[in-house]
Amino acid sequence: MKNTEKGITHLEATLDRIEEDKAVLQIKDGGDFVIDKKYLPKEAKEGEIVVVTFATNQAETDRREKKAREILNEILGNSTTK
Repeated sequence: MKNTEKGITHLEATLDRIEEDKAVLQIKDGGDFVIDKKYLPKEAKEGEIVVVTFATNQAETDRREKKAREILNEILGNSTTK
């Protein structure tokens, strides 16, 4: 796993196999994870190394938290939001 920027991590994985519309990626520690193959580069083939990027999105997190508070306040009958 490589950290290149604050809040962004890159993970190298081997494209182990493709099963119908799913791709099975194998990571170094022996774990696997499955993604929709539509997220793979079109030229990716079984056995190749792919790089998966994880990033946080604080603006979207804040937007969803605000929406959840609004819904909760509506349910509870509170009209004040923060």
